[in-house]
Amino acid sequence: MQNTLLLFSTSSSIPKSPFLNPNPKMSLLSHHPSLIQLHHYSLRRISWGRANSKPFLPPPLSFSSSSSSLSFKAEISASILSRRGKENDFIVRATPTSMPESSEESAIEQELGRTLQLVSMFGIWYLLNIYFNIFNKQVLKVYPFPATVTAFQFGCGTLIILFMWGFKLYNRPNITPSQFAAILPLAVAHTLGNLLTNVSLGKVSVSFTHTIKAMEPFFTVLFSALYFSEIPSVWVVSSLVPIVGGVALASFTEASFNWIGFCSAMASNVTNQSRNVFSKKLMVQEEETLDNINLFSVITIISFLMLTPSAILIEGVKFSPSYLQSAANQGLNIKELCLRLLLSGICFHSYQQVSYMILQMVSPVTHAVGNCVKRVVLIVSSVIFFQTPISPVNSLGTAVALAGVFLYSRAKRIKPNSKVV
Repeated sequence: MQNTLLLFSTSSSIPKSPFLNPNPKMSLLSHHPSLIQLHHYSLRRISWGRANSKPFLPPPLSFSSSSSSLSFKAEISASILSRRGKENDFIVRATPTSMPESSEESAIEQELGRTLQLVSMFGIWYLLNIYFNIFNKQVLKVYPFPATVTAFQFGCGTLIILFMWGFKLYNRPNITPSQFAAILPLAVAHTLGNLLTNVSLGKVSVSFTHTIKAMEPFFTVLFSALYFSEIPSVWVVSSLVPIVGGVALASFTEASFNWIGFCSAMASNVTNQSRNVFSKKLMVQEEETLDNINLFSVITIISFLMLTPSAILIEGVKFSPSYLQSAANQGLNIKELCLRLLLSGICFHSYQQVSYMILQMVSPVTHAVGNCVKRVVLIVSSVIFFQTPISPVNSLGTAVALAGVFLYSRAKRIKPNSKVV
């Protein structure tokens, strides 16, 4: 609680009469709106003894401030009276005596509002991710050009970012050469991770791709130990056992198993976790750090500029009418294909941006738990939507792997004396 200080100066020495001069000069130490102004006539009750007699302690002066939401009690005593030449300055200190109920209610309302905002953002994050995977799978099933599709999705994200910067919806960062050098490896890993994920989605089911991507904590621990010599705790290592075992069990019993899909999903884990390692290793100087949203925006633009020419070299120009018509012959007409491709690009950028916004509001561990729940929701929804055939053993393996991811996020809360991941 802040204290309020007021300074009063009399124009002459202390009067001999028991009353103060009715017109003292009054000056505030600060012009803060919560300062309390005293009417000079209210000081007449203060009296002092004669100069040769024992100083008399004046009674406390109580008042309340109407200019502040808090109730204050001011006390003037001789102990805070000081003599400066011919003038006498004394300080009135106002201290809060009670907290009104309205302030407590306001704090509760703010906390409730923040909770509702977080719940809404988590829900939007999950919905955008579900729709992205559904639209993406539908497109890749009839239009099997993952590099072209990924470049188009990065292009949609780039347009959204330029729109936000152009209309001042978000402040555009000023990138220095040292920042660009640090961000470039992140963009390369980000590009490869999303490209490999789309390759996997085009070959195997959505549920199986995301079951394999549950292996991300394993590579996080591995790369942290290799690059930073961080020794994981026993709890962290123990949580990796069900993750690896569950993914292996699900892979052996997956009806749509494909080596290209399996290896590309596993490689996306490697690239995504390498990106996280690079972000810790290279973005270390405080003056060179960006906020999460701008960092993601810059990475998206760089990824689009890198992948577009690479996609043309790898797959050629696939937006010709002949290729679109070929896709239309497999179940989607050209209008539906373009619409789903556009929606997948919008959802692709939006769900990642919402994820970074949530990360700015909660701790990384809370975000990791939310990401684990998101993967469960995504797998279940994709199985229901695409009517993916799964065996009981496959379901058990997926459940064990996801349980291991949850245990991993909980194990990171445990902080022993030694340095852990």
